Amino acid sequence: MWLIAFVLFLSFLLLQHPFVTYPLSLYGLRLTRGPRSILKADECQTLSVDIVFCAYNEINSIGSKIENCLKLKEADPGLQIRAYSDGSSDGSADLLAQYSSKMVVTISDRRLGKSAGMNTLLAQSSADIVVFTDANTTIDDRAIDSVRRYFSDAQVGCVCGDLRYVNARESPTAGIGSAYWRFEQLLKALETSTGSTMGSDGALFAIRRKLFTPVPVDIIDDMFTSLSILCDGYRVVQADDFIAYERSVTRSGEEWRRKVRIACRAFNCHRLLWPRLRRTGALNIYKYISHKWVRWLSGLWIIAAGASLLTLLALAGLWWIGAFFILAAAAIITAGRCNLFAGAAALNEILISLFAATYGVWKSLRGQRFQTWSVASTARAGN
Repeated sequence: MWLIAFVLFLSFLLLQHPFVTYPLSLYGLRLTRGPRSILKADECQTLSVDIVFCAYNEINSIGSKIENCLKLKEADPGLQIRAYSDGSSDGSADLLAQYSSKMVVTISDRRLGKSAGMNTLLAQSSADIVVFTDANTTIDDRAIDSVRRYFSDAQVGCVCGDLRYVNARESPTAGIGSAYWRFEQLLKALETSTGSTMGSDGALFAIRRKLFTPVPVDIIDDMFTSLSILCDGYRVVQADDFIAYERSVTRSGEEWRRKVRIACRAFNCHRLLWPRLRRTGALNIYKYISHKWVRWLSGLWIIAAGASLLTLLALAGLWWIGAFFILAAAAIITAGRCNLFAGAAALNEILISLFAATYGVWKSLRGQRFQTWSVASTARAGN
């Protein structure tokens, strides 16, 4: 019985760690050591910048993306825009081609995946700084000027953007996704204040072009690129004034598929980079395991905690309490899926997110790759 109780305690400890004790430990580290500063100077405004993005069947958002990029270029004429269409079949490639006099457009007639597209765009670039973004993301007017200043610090190799979702009230899925992302941004800020954050999100991040390593085509490009720079000895930092906006997914089915795909590709990246990551120092290893590895397996910790609790109750002759817990959990999940009340719907979305990540890890271990991606339609304008 003591062994089962230990499993229950350990499972709960691991489940809460990425969300409670880990951020608290970073906060304590910042208090004791003082925040790690970033040297930002205006003389870096002369650094040349390219914006790169890949698109697949983005007809609902490509028009606004082009408009946003051209507006940024109008304010900063030296800015170069590079776009890659990955075998699109919805007319978005034709729309991009119409602007080939104002941006560099590369159109592939077959699907190769985002990582292959980014490799192509980076091979074309000669800029000092490359800004990576998504086709459905709107970059803030002041973002390019802001991000240049971070690269005046010679130790900074990658700058992660501050992504803000614009439709948090549309559905429980969008609400939980937005709330989770606000927590993620807070966590990245704490990690930055103690050194480096553990990877970037593809919606918006920037790197020194000379530090780019071509990405294996079946590996997630944002995580591989940012963590490779960390492994090379440079800082990866979060910038609260490097801002972008996009819509969140509003349907739980789309969110499940998206989270599974992202987690599978992320764990594939982990398996590739881990031999290098484990040589980056004790603090970075602690951050990486806490932020990534432990959280990816949250679904496993939930299952282990639930099974241990039910076993303890049965051994204590309190099986009826266990049965009540099972029925209550089933009722809450059913109520959440039917949107009968807000609390149950929110809990349902949290569970979907946690279990999707663990299932994605399982798919990675079984050899799944996810080289290409499908558009989440509810995260695009017009849906």
